[in-house]
Order: sequence, then C-alpha cells, then structure tokens
Amino acid sequence: MQRSSYMLGDMGGLRTLLSKYGMTLTIAETSEVLGNISGGTHEGFEYDGLTQAVLQLDTERAFGLHGGTFNVSALQIHGRNLSADNLQTLQTASGIEADRSTRLWELWYQQKFLDEDRLDIKIGQQSLDQEFMVSQNALLFVNTMFGWPLLPSEDLPGGGPAYPLSAPGIRLRGRPNDSITLLGGIFAGSPASNNFGDPQQENPSGTTFPIDNSFLAIAEIQYAYPALGTMVEPDQAEPLGRTYKLGAWYDGQRFADQEFDTNGVSLANPHSNGDPRLHRGDFAIYAVADQMLYRDVNDADRTLNCFARAMGTPLLDRNLIEFSLNAGLTMHDPLPQRDDDTVGIGMGYGKVSSRASDLDRDTAAFTGTFYPTRTDETFVEATYQYQLTPWCQLQPDFQYIFNPGGGLPNPTVPGRRIRDEAVFGVRANIQF
Repeated sequence: MQRSSYMLGDMGGLRTLLSKYGMTLTIAETSEVLGNISGGTHEGFEYDGLTQAVLQLDTERAFGLHGGTFNVSALQIHGRNLSADNLQTLQTASGIEADRSTRLWELWYQQKFLDEDRLDIKIGQQSLDQEFMVSQNALLFVNTMFGWPLLPSEDLPGGGPAYPLSAPGIRLRGRPNDSITLLGGIFAGSPASNNFGDPQQENPSGTTFPIDNSFLAIAEIQYAYPALGTMVEPDQAEPLGRTYKLGAWYDGQRFADQEFDTNGVSLANPHSNGDPRLHRGDFAIYAVADQMLYRDVNDADRTLNCFARAMGTPLLDRNLIEFSLNAGLTMHDPLPQRDDDTVGIGMGYGKVSSRASDLDRDTAAFTGTFYPTRTDETFVEATYQYQLTPWCQLQPDFQYIFNPGGGLPNPTVPGRRIRDEAVFGVRANIQF
C-alpha cells in the first residue's frame, strides 16, 4: 500500500471533490527552533513558524480553457524573530522569519499560448522570489539569503516583492527553443504604499495592492542543459545537468543617499538638515549557476551539486549593499537507504557600500565616540534534511556569522562590536 504524501491524506474526500472541479489544495507548515549560543546582542533560542495554503484552479479541467491557471495563496506567520531579537544580522538566519500576521500572499492568473506552451503570461499579485534569481540547489538551506538575496532585500523599497510581501504586476515567459527561457516583468515599485517604517506593517494583510509608486522592471535569460525532452540512448550515461541564469532589475523610485543631505553635508554632521539627497532610479545585475558535478553509476539518486549566485550594483551612493554572493554544495541520497535525504554546506557574503561606510566614519569623527565602520558580513551554513515520513522532513541546521551587521556596535556592550554568532536549530516541514 502506497503511503500518502500528505499527513491528512484525502482530507475526508475534500481533495477528490476539488479535483472534480479542476482545483488542488496544498497546505504546508514549517516550524523551527533556532538560537545563538554565542555572540549577538542577546543569547537564546526562539520558535517561529509559517503555515502556507495554496489553492490552484486548472481552467482546462474546470471548464475547457486550455493553458489557464488561477492561483491564490495565504500565509499565517507565527512565533518570534531571532534575527531581529538577538542577531542584528544583514543576512537573516531563517527564510520564514517575518512579522506575525495572517496575509494574502499571491493572487494571479497565468495563461499559456503557442504550440508546446512556449509562451505564457502571468498577471496579478506576485512574489518575485518564486521565479526570478532562483537557484534550485540553494533552496535546501534555512538562511533567508539562499532564497531572496541580500542585495535586493536591503536596497529595494520594502525589500522588494518577495516573501512575505508581493506586488501587482505582469510577467512574460518565452521558450524560443528547448534550452533557452526568457523571463521578464514589470511590477509595482514597492510592495508597500508607504516606504517609511516596516513595509509589512504598512501592508499588514497583503491587500493594499500598491500601483502608484513607480515601477520595478526585471528580466532574466536562462540556459539549461540537457535541453528539455532530450532522449538518452540506453548505452549512454545520463548527462550532468546544469542551469545558468543572467538577469538585471531596475526600480524607478527615488532612493535616499547613504551619506549626504540635500545640501551636500554629511548626515552625521550636527549642522545637517537631516534630509538625505534623493536619487532617481536604481539597478543591479546578477548571475546564477546550478551544476551537477557527480552522479553515482550504481545509484542515480546519489548526486553531488554546486551552486553560485552573485549580484552587484555600481550605484554606491544610494545603496547599503553593493555586492552579495551565495555559493555551496549539496548532496542528494548521501547515505545508504536514505534516498530522499539531502545534505548541504553553503555560504553567504554581503559587502556594505563605501558610501555607507563613509557615513560611519563621519559619525565617529563628529561624535568623538566609538562607532565602528561597517564593511562586510559573511556566514556559513551546514544542514541535513532528513525525510522522516513521505509528508514530514526534519532538518538540523548550524550557521556561523562573521562580523554581524557588517560590524555594528553592540548596544548592550558599549565600545564593542557585536561578536560573531554561532546559531543552532532544527526545522520541520509538514505537508498536510
């Protein structure tokens, strides 16, 4: 008897009933306990969790319209936020950390066109981290930056339209051949209508739908090998797959200068008017690579993979982060009889822009007190995802953060930076 991939199985017949009308329902819970045993402004462990519900409707199964998909999803975020409470890091420890809330996440319609569905369009409320800048191998890890990278998290208004936020927009995807995919879209320039304060509080339910705050344009080209549908001869080894992506984004909003006010005076100067100089527009370019390095000839599930993702911007005057990097190795089926387990080691790096560092130097000079200059932050993560049941995974995790916050002063220990942090934890993923 085959075991269900869902803890609740058919939900008393609900999934079967929905299927008759072309609908699928997915409910997932991610719960974790993470804590730092050294460093930070405080030490200790905290719980946080995320419940996601996704309902999709296939228009062909529902009423005969080929290629259409309607999607609505919601989030219920609970627990504490270790990175905000204890760590003060730029590269936050968990990809599910967010303000406690129940909110709409995505609400969109997608329609496919042309033979073999080589063109599709998606319109509505979207979270860009679901399609753009994605490294499939990096998604194993717990740290936020293996999903939505550090640079857009810090530099885009509201952190950009990425979990737990989204923004209205339109996305086009084309596949001119079986190896190349073109992806592009235009979205609201910020996921919050007001860019002052916490963007999650400015859009607490996910239903603000801001459309009057300029725009965010993004484009990406993807190359995959082997090409989609490639057939392998029986006497030939299956090729080692790889995917490369190159992209760029531009946001048309106004961005505050990291050092100077509207009169060209340092913001740290007591004579500054306190109003930062504003700059029109911001952009960055990025590259992503996923590469299979090895496949066991006796066990096709056992593979070794690497990934890397880099993003940078030359506009140092208006950005806190000028460069970010993620890289790592993952191994699927690492131990005998553990076909569904995955182990990984990865790292993240973020460089604070020279203009923001200059402001720190100005602050130290004008105040005459200890104020360190922020430079960069690096972390390493080691994790093991253990398939406990078809519907449950347990994932012990370790992270070590060097120079938290890029070198922030410790508010609880005057005259010192925040010390390096060792973070331990365990995550559970459950499919209901």
